[in-house]
Amino acid sequence: MPYPGWDPRTGARSKRDVRTWRVLLLVGLAALAGSGRAATKPFGVQVVEEGTGWPVPLVELRTTHQLRWISDNGGWVALDAPELMGREVWLEIRTPGYGVRPDGFGMRGVRVRPVPGGRTTVRVRREILARRLGRLTGAGLFAESRKLGIGPDEPETGVWGCDSVQIAAHGGRLYWFWGDTTLSRYPLGIFHATGATTPSEPLMKPEPPLIVRYRMFTNAEGQPRPVAEMPGEGPTWLSGLVSLPDRSGRARLVSAYAKIKPPLEVYQWGLCVWNDEAQRFEPLKVVWTRKGPGEHPPRVPEGHAVQWTDGAGRHWVLFGNPFPFLRCPATFETWQDPTTWEPLSPPESLESVQGERVRPHSGSIAWHPWRRRWVAVFMEKFGKPSPFGEVWYAEARSPLGPWGKAVKVLTHENYTFYNPRIHAETLREDSPVLLFEGTYSREFANRPEPTPRYDYNQLLYRLDLDDPDLQPARVP
Repeated sequence: MPYPGWDPRTGARSKRDVRTWRVLLLVGLAALAGSGRAATKPFGVQVVEEGTGWPVPLVELRTTHQLRWISDNGGWVALDAPELMGREVWLEIRTPGYGVRPDGFGMRGVRVRPVPGGRTTVRVRREILARRLGRLTGAGLFAESRKLGIGPDEPETGVWGCDSVQIAAHGGRLYWFWGDTTLSRYPLGIFHATGATTPSEPLMKPEPPLIVRYRMFTNAEGQPRPVAEMPGEGPTWLSGLVSLPDRSGRARLVSAYAKIKPPLEVYQWGLCVWNDEAQRFEPLKVVWTRKGPGEHPPRVPEGHAVQWTDGAGRHWVLFGNPFPFLRCPATFETWQDPTTWEPLSPPESLESVQGERVRPHSGSIAWHPWRRRWVAVFMEKFGKPSPFGEVWYAEARSPLGPWGKAVKVLTHENYTFYNPRIHAETLREDSPVLLFEGTYSREFANRPEPTPRYDYNQLLYRLDLDDPDLQPARVP
């Protein structure tokens, strides 16, 4: 059908008709836009700790009709449900180790009145000794902040979830390696370890909001790639990461590795060495393979490694999880020679300050130069209320013990926090701060609701060793 004013002989239109149609087009577009509704600007809630004002990540805010939001590394949530706007809204507060006082009915939460584009602050009391600094891995570290237009524009690593960490200082940088890693493109991700490096001082200061910028080991497409593809079926797990000098004085980054078959059975242990040029681990030797059902592996240099010079001036590397169970002279050549591996006898349990026995399951130790003591952070085996989510602190004069009384520093109701690793590389003589991270996971708990973005990722916590509540753990 021809347009008004269109001359079929010349194809021309009058200037007046062109103007008329422009006006009609603009009116139509305006009417179309007005027929919909503008998106609701989110209402920002920042959760902070009473006293310090520090943002608190991993705080769930839940409405009475079961909408839920989780605070990000900036402590922010962006309430964006349109039905909340302009009315008083109850937000239940759920989070491990922090809370608000209950009201007369035992309800723990706050009332807010969201308005589009508005902001408010919610203060929570810390009920644990360890202070949560934030999430180290995974996607959307500042997702809620960015919805509000206030968060740092941190690049995504491509990692959505990852298992326990191994860290070692090597070549002037920190090397970080994680276990099984979840990606965005499919439920099955990377099962031969992923890794990254950071400067030797990865944090500007040990305070939130937490930002660690990793230089990931990636493939040609810029995506995270496996760094420890060892021969044999099943996943590869790295353990006992350490940098040791060889006889020429060259530093060698080394690790034990385990090969896994379902459900979580180790059928082989081996040793591998980092290739600095190829930026991947290469197999060195197999030290044990299961030959039959029920066969237990020998002690191998796995767990978390620390270096120690004894009273006679001998330099050792100790392997433990948490307490040392094996040692060898701290050289590349002796590390790979099983005849130099000396078994140790770690304690099966420690006494708590309440007089109960606490059985360690996993964790690590380090020398703290401010405390001038060896310190341990470990997860309790079959603890309460969480069977694998209760974390303790202890001290000793020697890494071989004896260890003093243990103080609980972190608890979870029905979630797991396993393989806590002390950031020994950050400990300072002029600071009482101790940082440790662990894997926050629904695995091994009683079917909890998974925490979006946080589940199966690494959380960083801070202890201040001058805290009076840690006094009972001090070893004179």
